[in-house]
Amino acid sequence: MEYAQFKIGESFKTATGTWRCTDIGTRTIAAIHIAHEDDMPVYEDPSWFNGPPYAVAEEVFDAYDFGGCYTMDDPEPF
Repeated sequence: MEYAQFKIGESFKTATGTWRCTDIGTRTIAAIHIAHEDDMPVYEDPSWFNGPPYAVAEEVFDAYDFGGCYTMDDPEPF
């Protein structure tokens, strides 16, 4: 994905599963991990994904990570 494709509140995929963008910085994005690669939720209680603040840790993705991110409508890249 390109930096401009990330939108707060929208999901994207990586090799580790599905993530939801929670913040966009100048050169980074923050996201929470919402589902594993097999589509099993990371946490069973969906209220943990309500925020901010979130009950789960936000991870930071930078320009080096964007190449491993895919939009939800991309064909399965893995």
